[in-house]
Amino acid sequence: MEKGELITKDHIVDDLMRMGVTKGMTLIVHSSLKSLGRVIGGPVSVILALEEAVGKEGNIVMPTQTEHLCDPTEYDSGYTDEELELIRENMPIFHPDLTPTSYMGFIPETFRKQDGVKRSPHPHTSFAAWGKDAPYLTQEHGLDFSMNEHSPLGKLYERGSYILLLGAPTNSNTSLHLAEYRQNNTFMKEKIWDVKVKKGDKGVWTTYRDINNESDDFDRLFDDFHRETPHVKESMVGEAKSYLIPMRPMVDYAVCWMDKNRK
Repeated sequence: MEKGELITKDHIVDDLMRMGVTKGMTLIVHSSLKSLGRVIGGPVSVILALEEAVGKEGNIVMPTQTEHLCDPTEYDSGYTDEELELIRENMPIFHPDLTPTSYMGFIPETFRKQDGVKRSPHPHTSFAAWGKDAPYLTQEHGLDFSMNEHSPLGKLYERGSYILLLGAPTNSNTSLHLAEYRQNNTFMKEKIWDVKVKKGDKGVWTTYRDINNESDDFDRLFDDFHRETPHVKESMVGEAKSYLIPMRPMVDYAVCWMDKNRK
């Protein structure tokens, strides 16, 4: 496909199938709409192509995280003490059907709104899912340790899902966070997060326990996995270099990699 050519939904379906996506697959998708090129219909066409590629027996899952609902003191915001207090008092709680994503991109932000898509209830690290198993994948998502084996990520791992990096950078692979909970070393420290939740008719601030997840080395981890294993399928989807990876082998590899490389 020449650079600059208009890309249709059918082009994307063909490219996905050529890469190895098959009917019945469960995919956790990370995407960059801009990288795909001039897609007619934009994110809608990409989403419909993904769903057509896996079919009614498959599932599409995307992270729909909401960093903007974190306590405003969590990041170097530059707010005054008075502004911080005002923000905390007026911060809305998480609404699965309403709350937008944070820095996730056009495709997941569009996907979460689609009729029939389910979204997990975690106020900071939710996932949205479409397909026959969407309710199972999203219906339970506890506050504590929000991307461990009991989260949607853990369910995806157990069912032999695939990771699809659709023009997305290799350090955006959310599935690798699952490995962080399984590390044997002490790199990951426990962290207390503030979160606003519904209590009666009001929103109140409370806390939950987690680890301080880190993704700065995910690109190096990916490069080593790609070089040392035969599991990564690399292909072009539209104009974007993309990767299809079985989740379980990569997460298992990542646990050992993290134990060796994180100090």
